[in-house]
Amino acid sequence: MSSKLEIRSNLKISKSFFLILVATALLFATTSVRAQESDEGPTYIVQSGDTLWDIASRFNVDLDALMAANGLEDGNLVVGQEVIIPGLEDVNGVLRTETVPYGDNLRSLQRRTQAPQSVLRKLNRLVSPTELYAGVGLIVPIDKETPPLSARISLNAGETLLEEAIRQNSDIWTLAEINSLSSTSATLPSEILYAPAGEDETVNANGLPSVFLSASVEKLPLAQGSTATIRISVTEDVALSGLLVSDKEYALNFFPDGENNFVALQGVHAMTEPGAYPLRLEATFPDGRVESYEQMVLIVSGGYPNDPILVVPPETLDPTITQDEQDELIATISKINPERLWASVFQNPSVYEDCFTSRYGSRREYRASDKSITYYGFHSGLDFCGGTGLQIDATANGVVVFAGDTIVRGNATIIDHGWGIFSGYWHQSESFVQVGDTVEAGEVIGLVGATGRVTGAHLHWEVWVNQVQVNPMVWLEQNFP
Repeated sequence: MSSKLEIRSNLKISKSFFLILVATALLFATTSVRAQESDEGPTYIVQSGDTLWDIASRFNVDLDALMAANGLEDGNLVVGQEVIIPGLEDVNGVLRTETVPYGDNLRSLQRRTQAPQSVLRKLNRLVSPTELYAGVGLIVPIDKETPPLSARISLNAGETLLEEAIRQNSDIWTLAEINSLSSTSATLPSEILYAPAGEDETVNANGLPSVFLSASVEKLPLAQGSTATIRISVTEDVALSGLLVSDKEYALNFFPDGENNFVALQGVHAMTEPGAYPLRLEATFPDGRVESYEQMVLIVSGGYPNDPILVVPPETLDPTITQDEQDELIATISKINPERLWASVFQNPSVYEDCFTSRYGSRREYRASDKSITYYGFHSGLDFCGGTGLQIDATANGVVVFAGDTIVRGNATIIDHGWGIFSGYWHQSESFVQVGDTVEAGEVIGLVGATGRVTGAHLHWEVWVNQVQVNPMVWLEQNFP
């Protein structure tokens, strides 16, 4: 009996020793392969407009070392060419620059790309996770061998990773590895996690609370004078609200855009100082419970030029005279119609569609003709060419909410298109509509004139998006939302 036990024991020892040898060999082989891969370094795919100097600067590598690693003595690049990036031996895969979407943070980005935080920090020279603003260009490594992730998952109160692993037809160790958890028990209720995706599943990896199936901001980064389109999909029946804080707080208005889908349109003021500003979303449940998410969103310069100094009558600059007009205007465009009235891309309101005397956003200095007042601001719309008497067309379907004479805007008309969108037509010689009239796109609403604060006859046309004047040219080119 003892001899049989000894034989079994020896067999177990031999088997264990064999397994150790195999594991060691595999580990050595894997390490060798990784070392060989890291000797070359990660690669970058050349994009249109790239130069060697741009690439070296982007990845913070020496230009001569970059040229030597790729044998580029002549410095010529071809779009689509793979360029090895030296000096990044601990980084693998293909390096790609992408714009950080709203809802992404360093933790979710790490899980989505399966790249260590140390690598992401090194590639982007990040000092703090708070630098990860929506709209910022970020370098991320893409490993083709990394399996895709499924839509987000989260644990309910009292659950462990085991319950979620069973639901995902996975195991706790795989989920822990994918989500960079220190242990299989290192999870929190409602924390956003990911699982391996099936063949037909769509990747939806972000750091939003679980009630938000998705949230996006178009187009990032936001620019001065742009129209932001904020789309949200939710998993439950909730009331949505939000704030975009730039030069002032703008409460977002969300409108249905399909089942469980909502959209808000928000203008970015042309004078907003470039920088990062908070965009906050809130979902209020029927029982009063609130889930919220806030992230800094990047706003960049619109690159607007300076117009020549304009000399105008002093009464059109005197705030004691013009303030009542401004207050009435703001009160008019602050009333939100929940019905969308426009149907497609806005139509051009002028007979001279491609002729402008001044564009939106240009910085302006107005001086009173008696030199008593100087006013600094920006041009809030498009000035079309043309003399007195040319027809003005409604740019989209809507309802007239203002029609009358003013000091600054002259004979003016404002049309409400619903969802907080308004168009304004200033300096008319004649107006053919009254408050309450329903108009259709292309309908003649007035004639060009030279009334109000002007230096000559022209049509000034502007678009308001949730109380902010935006670049109207974009509305002639893009169908919002």
